[in-house]
Amino acid sequence: MAALIYQIFSSSALLSLGLCHLICTTRNYLKSPHTYSAKPFHPFPPSSSYSSSSGNGGRLRHLQLYMLIICLLIAMTHHLIISADADPLLKGRTPVHRFDSLQSAAVIFLFFIVSLCLLLSDSSSLLPFPSDLFFALGSALFFLQYTVTYSAASVQTSDLQAKCDSVSARISVLSSLLCLILACQPRLFVADIGLAAAVCLQGLWVLQTGLSLYVEAFIPDGCHRLLDVVNGVEGSTQCDLEESKFRAVAILDLVFLVHVVFVVLIVMFTYAGVAKSIGIRRLGSYEALPTVAAVSENNPHIQMKAMTGTQA
Repeated sequence: MAALIYQIFSSSALLSLGLCHLICTTRNYLKSPHTYSAKPFHPFPPSSSYSSSSGNGGRLRHLQLYMLIICLLIAMTHHLIISADADPLLKGRTPVHRFDSLQSAAVIFLFFIVSLCLLLSDSSSLLPFPSDLFFALGSALFFLQYTVTYSAASVQTSDLQAKCDSVSARISVLSSLLCLILACQPRLFVADIGLAAAVCLQGLWVLQTGLSLYVEAFIPDGCHRLLDVVNGVEGSTQCDLEESKFRAVAILDLVFLVHVVFVVLIVMFTYAGVAKSIGIRRLGSYEALPTVAAVSENNPHIQMKAMTGTQA
């Protein structure tokens, strides 16, 4: 149960982070596409400027970073606690479970350090780092997460767990590539939207992993949790037959495609909703010219150039 609760918590945190980044990125782009530039975080409320401010807006502008730091602390504490336990499933004579948990905690700690640096960089002049540096650091950390997750999948005794970890690793390497693109081209709106979508997809897949491994109703037919393992832990869901294993892997591939379609729909509806709320309609890269009524309302007296040298 503890493992499932942690999966739900991680999924909620990633989905919230991805949706927040998606909405704020779309809003900033639609408001000013010519001056748009990707940001590693967005102040709260979204209408506040990116500079220092006072009052309630100034106290809440780093709310996204505060929540991210708290979630990273909880995740790191979770991995440290489970790494202190004995290996619940014997994998030879090496405590692989303990080492994997320590590696995951180390990667989360690096994300925690970068988040703190981002907070200090925006709130003070102690670390005046540019945004492209943070995207480059994020790219390196996502790639490190990919290597850790991929190595964990290669030593899993459960084929179902290994499949879930390998898919998660692929999403991490995609996030790494998008961060690298943003570090080189911060004005590329598509890459910024893709990064937000990748975070949302990772959150959905974390939830799917928890359901497929620890909830009996979602475990594929032919696979089951080990009877001698009371709590759900890594590797506790096994598939006895090769046919059942292949069928379970195929089901996970299909479910992953469903999640991808769902994320695409989220991006499309979010873009349409934000565009409607702002009240901006665009055709390609051209902006609509103001109408005569709008010009008359803003300036009822239109200055015309005098016409000289004309004949009746």
